[in-house]
Amino acid sequence: MTFQGWPAEALDFYEHLEADNSRSFWQSHKEQYEQAVREPMERLLAELEPEFGPGKIFRPNRDVRFSADKSPYKTHIGAHLTAGGYVQLSADGLACGNGFYRLAPDQLERYRTAVAEDVTGAELERVIDAVRAAGPQVVGRDSLKSAPRGYPRDHPRIELLRHKGLVAWQEWPPAKWLGTRTAYQRITAFLRASQPLKDWLDGHVGPSELAPR
Repeated sequence: MTFQGWPAEALDFYEHLEADNSRSFWQSHKEQYEQAVREPMERLLAELEPEFGPGKIFRPNRDVRFSADKSPYKTHIGAHLTAGGYVQLSADGLACGNGFYRLAPDQLERYRTAVAEDVTGAELERVIDAVRAAGPQVVGRDSLKSAPRGYPRDHPRIELLRHKGLVAWQEWPPAKWLGTRTAYQRITAFLRASQPLKDWLDGHVGPSELAPR
């Protein structure tokens, strides 16, 4: 079956989960989650795979070991594509992301070096302008309030140098088109528009070479 968006029951499920984030609610509505939420995401990933690589749906359970919030379940479904890209559905609607959400220390060093250099830094600025012109936002993550150590405060790309992550991001509030083929069209349009940013990050930053913690 082709992906035809998410039915209204998917948003209803997350609206009620936000109000009653309990194991009893989850167990009594698990069939609704599987049919209205997870199965459409699986169909979407299957259709995206030829162009964007296999996708993985993140588990619905929250890791509450080090959190003051002990709510057991995430109030959204999220999936990651191996070639780059993230898709999320919640009661707030649809969201898509692409880029490097959190840079490891070795990645951050390579990122800042590339941003600071005239050729590669100017290239990133052009890429960001093009992505924004196509619709997605480009936002920094965990940004410093001042210049990173070793870089002047008046550097022409100081705003980019402050970021510890850089992603393209786009959100759509709930609407009837979420339950139609238009959802697929908007997701693929975002992924294609944001790919130049991911390509720049892949080319100048790349994966972390540090051992996982």
